[in-house]
Formats: sequence, structure tokens, C-alpha cells
Amino acid sequence: MANNAPLLQLHAISKAFDGVPALQSVSLSVHAGEVHGLIGHNGAGKSTLIKVLGGIHAADRGSIELDGQPLALSTPAQAQRQGIAIVHQERLLPGSLTVAEALWLGNEPRLAGTPFILRRRMRQQAEQQLQQHFGLQLDPDALIATLSVAEQQLVQICRVLQNAPRVVVLDEPTAALARHEVHALFRVIERMRQQGIALIYVSHYLDEIQELCQRVTVLRDGKDVAQFNADQLSPAALIAAMVGDARHELAPRQSRRAGAQVLQVTALSAPGSFHSVSFTGRQGEIIGITGLLGSGGKALIRALFGLENGVSGKVTLGEVSGVPASPHAAVKRGIAFVPEDRRANGVALDLSLRDNVTLTTVQRLLRWGGVSRQAESKLVAKNIQQLDIRTPGQLAALRQLSGGNQQKAVLAKWLNTGARLYLLDEPTVGVDIAAKAAIYHTLQQLADDGALILVFSTDLLELQTLADRIMVLARGEHVATLEAQHTSHQEILSWASGTGALTERAS
Repeated sequence: MANNAPLLQLHAISKAFDGVPALQSVSLSVHAGEVHGLIGHNGAGKSTLIKVLGGIHAADRGSIELDGQPLALSTPAQAQRQGIAIVHQERLLPGSLTVAEALWLGNEPRLAGTPFILRRRMRQQAEQQLQQHFGLQLDPDALIATLSVAEQQLVQICRVLQNAPRVVVLDEPTAALARHEVHALFRVIERMRQQGIALIYVSHYLDEIQELCQRVTVLRDGKDVAQFNADQLSPAALIAAMVGDARHELAPRQSRRAGAQVLQVTALSAPGSFHSVSFTGRQGEIIGITGLLGSGGKALIRALFGLENGVSGKVTLGEVSGVPASPHAAVKRGIAFVPEDRRANGVALDLSLRDNVTLTTVQRLLRWGGVSRQAESKLVAKNIQQLDIRTPGQLAALRQLSGGNQQKAVLAKWLNTGARLYLLDEPTVGVDIAAKAAIYHTLQQLADDGALILVFSTDLLELQTLADRIMVLARGEHVATLEAQHTSHQEILSWASGTGALTERAS
């Protein structure tokens, strides 16, 4: 670090949404030429803090200074003009643009001349920028859509650097990168650091944090709970600060004897998501699946329901083998899927609760060429009681119900299929504790009745409460399987963040 005065200072930043605190008096400072790590579990406040710094959200209280001067950041454009650049984890460059067009998108007025001369200058300067910043040789006429994820990431960073930022925030930059691509990005980060740029590096991967960062700030529940210097960094210390004093709010699942094996997954792979994942499942078992952003756990659940492309490997459910080619094929094999985004994929908000719940069972309700309203109402009444769905009535439009009750409706829809394998993706996101307890109870009852249940969740307490065992994925690999009742948040995070084997050897 060039001197002792921070280049960027955030003082006591607070932000609430609808009265719920997201940030509570968070302070952070970054020096020129420093890589400052920002870590915390999901919901800790990292994204909100980044959006405040990027001018997307206005802080309710607190102040931001750059080089000792107060900043007013009310829009992203204002933040960029002040020298603050955010490289978001989502790649936002349109795939239809060429590399040169993407680099100069929004900066065209700096270049003058006829369209032909303009395009030639854009190409030349694009080549120069990529070579200067990254030592990278890319065809400036190549479409963004044809580049690898890492190359797109580098083009996005190069675009940011054209505005000569003084502060760069990298938000989960390696989440979708292969290992060799991660090291290429690290070289770019080191170049930026040597140029005197102040960097904030947000990541769940603690091995990356240890390798790159000079200091680290830990957020938990919207508060800055710890700060570490480079010589204090260890996986155990970082994880302890992230987790804090976690307590179970719901009674954990009681151990039970699983039945016969019904599922065998062998060397399952999906390009760019996960590779060579193998495991088995038994009747009456609840298997949790977890991992950090980009770990492949969510894609694994989707692949088993026929929602991922290019999947290879073998899936044997009962006597039938083969990867489901489509959701329709999966349903025919007795597989049910409850998606995370219930509004986009799980329900029809303008239809009634009754119509949503019976979407998957119309054939069973047919009587003499039409749907039996009596049988339909009886089935839905059973679902309402079973899941404690709070509704004005069966004919109420689903959009009238709360998020938790909408999620219960999605679950009810699939309960009625009598599936043998249930796949759930973040089943309790956005639901209150009462709805969560009802969903847990229903899933445990399904397992007791002999179903096999796979749950992907980033809520570690949820998995410890609900599951019999927990599969951990990291960077697309199945790295550990843990007994839910005999593991801890620390152990799960150690494996998920790439430090599990190291932590295990040290203990």
C-alpha cells in the first residue's frame, strides 16, 4: 500500500428495506494498491453494500469518502464519474456485440471520424487495451457470445478500466470460471493492484481470499463483525467470524433407517456446471445438496429433472436408467421438481389456488370425459389442511396469497403426483418461520412414507434441520458427504469454500 491514508472510506453505512435492516452501521476502508476482501454468508449484506457504493441504492445513514472528499452517490452513472467501477457477477455485455463494440459501448463520443474510420479505430484501440491491461490477444471482431466465460469477464473488466477508475469492486468474479481461468484473472487483479487501484474483492472462496487479499472485512447479519490483516487469515478464523453463534430454530430431523436403494447417479456431468458427480439415494431419505454460487448444486437438481443441456452420465431410478431428456420425461419416471423462482416457473398467479394445485393431476380427476369438481375440491381441501395453506378459499387467485403460501401451493401440486423422487431448489426462500416449519413437516412425512427427497439449499441451518446427509459441491465437483446431525456450519463452509481438506488435516 502506497501510504497510510485510505483512498476509499465508508463510515457507518446503514440501509433498510421496508423497515428491515440490511446494513447496520457498516464501516470499511481500502487503500490504493490494496485488495480488500469482503466476505459473509448469504444475506450478510454484501450485495447491498456494493449497491450503495455503486449508486444503485442510497444509504439511509452514513457517508462515503474518496481521497478524503465526501461523495454523493445517487446513481450508477454518478458513481462511475467519481471513479468507482463495479464488475458484477452477472455478465452484462450483449452477446451480439463484437469485442471492440463491447469495449467502447457508451464511450463512442471519444472517437471521431466516418463510420469506417470509427470502426477501424475501435478495433485498433480494443486490441491495444486488451494487450496493455491483460497481455490478452483477442480478435476484436469476435462476438461476445463466442468467448469463454473468462474472456467475457476480462473484456468486462477492460471496459471498466477504460474510464480510469480509482476503485474497482469485483463481485464473485470466479463463480463461473474454471481453475485455469481463475489464475488468469488473478494476474489481471495483480496488475490493477500495481497500478494503484483500490480493489474490493467479494468471494465465498476462502482460498482465493487468502491468496489475494491484504485485509478482509467480514459481514454478518448486516454488520461488520470482524476485520483481519493478511497475517491473521485462516479458514477457521474467517468461518468462525462468518457463522457466529448459530442456533437451531427448528427441531432437527430424527435419525431413521432408510429403505432400499432407489437412485444411483454415476459420473453425471453438465458442461460448465458440474462434472463426474456420483451418489446413491434410498427410500425414505432426505439428501441435502449445497455449495457456493457457481458450485453446480443447483444445476445438478435441474439436470435430474431434464432442465440442463448436454448432460452425460447415468441416472438409474428404480429399474429405469438414463438421464431424463426433458421435464415431461422426468415426470413420467416419477420425478417431481419444486423450483426456486415459484413466480416464474412454479405457479400461474392469475389462476386459482385450486387450478394451480391440480395442474399435475387433471387425468386422475377425470370422470366421464370431464374433471370431477367434487374430487378436485376434496383433493385441494386435503392439501390445504396438510400444508396449512392460508387462503380466502380454493377459488382465490394465487397472487392474493403470501409468498409462503404460494410456495406451499407449488409443493402441493407435486405432492399430488405421488412421485418417488422429489427435487427441491431453495424450497423456503422468502417464507416465514411458520411456513418453513409446515414445509419441513410435509417433506419429512413424505420421506417417512418412502419417497426420496433431494434438497438444494444454501441455508445451512435448513439442511442440518431437514436432511439425513449433506452433499457438498465446490467448483462443480462433489467434494464431501456429511452426516447432517454430526456436522457444523464451519465444516460445511470449509468444504464449500475449497478449504475443507486443509481444515480437516489441521484439526
